[in-house]
Amino acid sequence: MSFYQLDFEREIVELDERIRRAEQGRTSTEPVEIPAFGGVEGARPDSPEDPDTLRALRDDRLREIYEGLTAWDIVRVARHPNRPQTRDYIALLARDFCELHGDRRYSDDPAIVTGFARIGSHKVLIVGHQKGKTTQEKLACHFGCAHPEGYRKAMLKMELAEKMGLPIVTFVDTPGAYPGLGAEERGQAEAIAVNLREMSRLKVPIVSIVIGEGGSGGALGIAVADRVAMLRYAWYSVISPEGCAAILWKQANDQTTREAANALRLTASDNLRLGIVDAVIDESLGGAHRDPKATAATMTEWIDRELTALKKQPVQDLLDARYERFRKLGEVTEEVEAQASAATPESAE
Repeated sequence: MSFYQLDFEREIVELDERIRRAEQGRTSTEPVEIPAFGGVEGARPDSPEDPDTLRALRDDRLREIYEGLTAWDIVRVARHPNRPQTRDYIALLARDFCELHGDRRYSDDPAIVTGFARIGSHKVLIVGHQKGKTTQEKLACHFGCAHPEGYRKAMLKMELAEKMGLPIVTFVDTPGAYPGLGAEERGQAEAIAVNLREMSRLKVPIVSIVIGEGGSGGALGIAVADRVAMLRYAWYSVISPEGCAAILWKQANDQTTREAANALRLTASDNLRLGIVDAVIDESLGGAHRDPKATAATMTEWIDRELTALKKQPVQDLLDARYERFRKLGEVTEEVEAQASAATPESAE
């Protein structure tokens, strides 16, 4: 795992190092200042180098920091290089995974992972974006930006799952579909559009979780589901903050990307309030990158519970509800009373 440090986690990294040293029995010969947190009297421990005391301090600081994250901070957490990706979650929450490759038209896109597996008490098809961990993997996966063959591969395997009567679980983690010339020549927009149409009428339950980034149509191409959830520190929006800033302010810098992130309402709590997602799945303290196993366990519970409920519904009810769920997204209510009163005969006189 690569070393990576967010600026708001600098204090946590220092505390982790002190915990490691204290557990090894090596204490500093110089007194070390421990910042008080929350303005609570007695927050400074009597024994600074006691591992249990340091861990309690670290956990309290983590909780305080992550409860106050801005929208842009959440985007940065979602992009953390140590954040678990689809293959990590497959290893943590799935059993008997059998990967399926290729779209039978062009090639096998490594940015989309598909395969049959068991999650909880269910046999399922898993579909998810993969960004890659090493430089070589990232380049091969195009940093999680799928080509049209990736979306066609996903759709081909989903249709296979439908024939076998197996529910589908998708993991969304992409800044967007690949925008290159080759992808456009091979029908990028058409491939995503076909996925939207066909996923809306698949006769098996579908659940989707945004595990990191959920950017534009690249995310929606595998996220037309009966139940959509987000991890607490993921983001989901029609465009990335940088892209939005470049359009609105003609430049993407720290100030404009922060303003764009706030304006886009891209956090999990925003998406839940707006009805874009159905649930927010809590991550481990300090984000999924700090404890992937705990986050995966929570995801497993949600997937198992939702699939159990969805399997009990008649197929037609499932399809109707799925269609209506996405048709109602983006509804706008306009206040027209003032305009209507201005157009009355009395006002004309």
